[in-house]
Amino acid sequence: MLSPPVLALLFASSLQAALLLAAAVFALGLLRRWDLASGHPAQIALERRTYLVATLVGLLLLLQPFTLALFVYNAERMAPLFSGAMCAVGTLNVNPWGFPDLYARLAVFFLAAAWLILNHLDNQGWDYPLVRRKYALLLALAPAALIEAGLAWAYFLNLKPDVITSCCGSLFGDSGDGVSSDLAALAPATAMGLFWGMLALTGLAGLHFLWRRRGGRLYGLLALAGFPVALAGVVAFLSLYIYEHPRHHCPFCLLQAEHGHAGWWLYPPLFLAATAGLGVALAAPQARHPSLAEAAPTLARRLTLWSLAGLALFAGLAGWYMGRSNLILMGG
Repeated sequence: MLSPPVLALLFASSLQAALLLAAAVFALGLLRRWDLASGHPAQIALERRTYLVATLVGLLLLLQPFTLALFVYNAERMAPLFSGAMCAVGTLNVNPWGFPDLYARLAVFFLAAAWLILNHLDNQGWDYPLVRRKYALLLALAPAALIEAGLAWAYFLNLKPDVITSCCGSLFGDSGDGVSSDLAALAPATAMGLFWGMLALTGLAGLHFLWRRRGGRLYGLLALAGFPVALAGVVAFLSLYIYEHPRHHCPFCLLQAEHGHAGWWLYPPLFLAATAGLGVALAAPQARHPSLAEAAPTLARRLTLWSLAGLALFAGLAGWYMGRSNLILMGG
């Protein structure tokens, strides 16, 4: 509890929850009283406060990628402290709150990305065309952040050094129960077909949007859907090539030095592809607002380029790890 990463994570989660709850209270008032056509002093004061609130919330949400990475890094670093833990999986399995906290952080991460994109786009319009939408999203983001903060405190307060935890083999073994085991048991040829097929389909949709300037929302949805498909591929077969072991499916051990920190290379471009794709899905339809007729398509195309770059880097790294491996899978 007294280690700097744990204290930093608890402070960040608590501060985020407190400030977002305060911002949610402001959002409720804004949604009730916002009237851009009014020249009333209350409306003018409300418009001024939106800049302050949006700036504070935006700066706070920009910390999400760093706190998510720190949480995973800390779980990996603490693994030697618990009997039976070989990687972050063991640390997160020490009590019932570890993996829920990770999932909550992922949810807050994507909600924060959506809010930041809407806020950036809203600032490009002279008539605040997305102000109601972004503050309505804030009403979903605030309770998610509160839940995540509660899970963080529950997780770190209940870390017991005398607990014997389970290793990643029990969670990502092909003979266990649950989705992870189902992915581990998936035939390599099937997993590779889904993995590479989804990457190719998403890439083609992105190129079509850049060329024809149509289908931005479709590309964004494919980029988002490709995120869990890519993670499933990492569990099902890509991890095997990196470990050069036909039974080791853990996606967390990839973060370790003995495996070349492969996870720290693979996961950031995958997150970039998904979050930028989310931005495309949000930005492309906003061209219907007169004040965003130019800004929305421009932002959507820029985000598409970033998303395709992340996708290409992830696919290139995956292919490189497979090509350099000494492992040969049946059907691979």
